[in-house]
Amino acid sequence: MKISSLVNRISGEGAEAWEIHTEARRAADDGEDVIVLSVGDPDFPTPAPIIERAVTALNDGDTHYASVPGRDALRNAIAANFEKATGVPTSIDNVFVFAGTQNALFSTSLILLDHGDEVIALEPMYVSYEACLGIGGAKLIPVAQPAEGGFRPNAALIEQAITDKTRAIVITTPNNPTGVVMTPEELQSIADLAIKHDLWVISDEVYTDVIFEGRHHSIAALPGMAQRTVTLNSLSKSHAMTGWRIGWSIGPESLAPHYDNLALCMLYGLPGFIQEAATTALTDQRDASLAMRDIYQRRRDLVCTELAKADNLPVLKPQAAMYVMVDVRAHAETSGDFCRALYKAKGVSLLDAGAFGKSANGWVRLSFTLSEEELTEGCRRIVEFLNDA
Repeated sequence: MKISSLVNRISGEGAEAWEIHTEARRAADDGEDVIVLSVGDPDFPTPAPIIERAVTALNDGDTHYASVPGRDALRNAIAANFEKATGVPTSIDNVFVFAGTQNALFSTSLILLDHGDEVIALEPMYVSYEACLGIGGAKLIPVAQPAEGGFRPNAALIEQAITDKTRAIVITTPNNPTGVVMTPEELQSIADLAIKHDLWVISDEVYTDVIFEGRHHSIAALPGMAQRTVTLNSLSKSHAMTGWRIGWSIGPESLAPHYDNLALCMLYGLPGFIQEAATTALTDQRDASLAMRDIYQRRRDLVCTELAKADNLPVLKPQAAMYVMVDVRAHAETSGDFCRALYKAKGVSLLDAGAFGKSANGWVRLSFTLSEEELTEGCRRIVEFLNDA
């Protein structure tokens, strides 16, 4: 029987990078001596008041259809937080609630991009971008931000990729996997291109609350950009709510009816009790992310210190997020080979960063979402593995 060509557009590359992680996760569940450093799922529990609010809502019978764009209280809280952080006037009409940032990106691509359009994405980029952005038939144009430049954005390379088919530029700041936080000057150079060529900008800012050095800046705050920018965010990383599936988009009011029509046939609104919990996270528990951020910073410093004990193992110290990028080109023909050999020898799973784009070939991503004791032991095994080679 024939199936849709859509399956080819959602397959993407990089699936092999997760094979070691899947094997390691299964081994860990079986009680084997493995250390899983290959996934970015916070190990913290969701703060108790957020959980309690959801439980109370459930006990109060909040189990029926909820507003498709999101409840007013939640959207107002999202708008208020964004306006306070950026200075961009933001109302409830600029906000639409989704089942996580990935769902928001998926929906935004269907609304902004047509079949045959081109969308530029700066890589290294999150592994599902290709499928999410190409779902409607648009073509993703990856633009490498070279490792030699610290994986920082290069406006000249971006402009070289712009054609008459280009409709949008996708940026991620802070970045996964590199931890790079874009500067105002870097954002301005991208904004200049968007204005010059009349392009949308889709800005994934999910790691906004996990910054160690520097300060987050939203490209929507730059002159002329609010009306051409869609900003995506969620509570997954800031409040350890990955499994709650709560995210949002902030963009021009003109997008609201299109999001609404799409959500009516795809999502039909998030559960009310989840929205109640999210509202609590953005109001009473807004500062809960600060304690998590401080712990992540200590873990980052620990990992960088421990890996420095290995010879010829450059590490990119991240400004943000929960990952360390490690250059293993001196130790294996490919980063995939390195990950497989390390796991086989020492039971430590890392992620081949080449899955995030060709500019990250030869690098691996280490996630510091485990305890300091586990991270120390994982790094010790990596150093031992290199010394044994």
